[in-house]
Amino acid sequence: MDEGARGESAVVRLRPPNHMLDERVVGWWRVQSLIGTAVVAGVPAVLAAFITPARGWLLVVAGVLAVLGIVEAFTVPAWRFRVHRWEVTDEAVYVRTGAFWQEWHIAPMSRIQRVDTMRGPLERAFGLSTVTVTTASSRGEIKIEGLDQQLAAELADRLTRITQATPGDAT
Repeated sequence: MDEGARGESAVVRLRPPNHMLDERVVGWWRVQSLIGTAVVAGVPAVLAAFITPARGWLLVVAGVLAVLGIVEAFTVPAWRFRVHRWEVTDEAVYVRTGAFWQEWHIAPMSRIQRVDTMRGPLERAFGLSTVTVTTASSRGEIKIEGLDQQLAAELADRLTRITQATPGDAT
């Protein structure tokens, strides 16, 4: 006899999600990283223009920060892409994220309170969207970044329909 026939609720288990993000997310993450690198490396470079006695070492710091940022921008996004996964079933939303520290998240449908989509200017330039699932837990929300805009809209619609049809969790 299955669990539903015995009157018990389905058990949601941690498991690897099946879907990869859109490949364009690597470029989006890379550009974000390069913008951050320009800001961080730009500070000592600008200071070097105004602080003549410290100009030499400030330019060295700016150069080191720029090189480290460029190396990060061309290695970490591809690595993150290989790790990040997502999946939505009738029972839960599954997400795995991270490059160095991997995180696994599960949101049972009965705990979902809100579903949002977001497209910042840079995301729009890459044709991507982020779907945010807000739950009743103290952790608050799960984000699925790097989805094609059309897929994100369809996913948000599907999640809304499933959560409306799912009875709330009494716990």
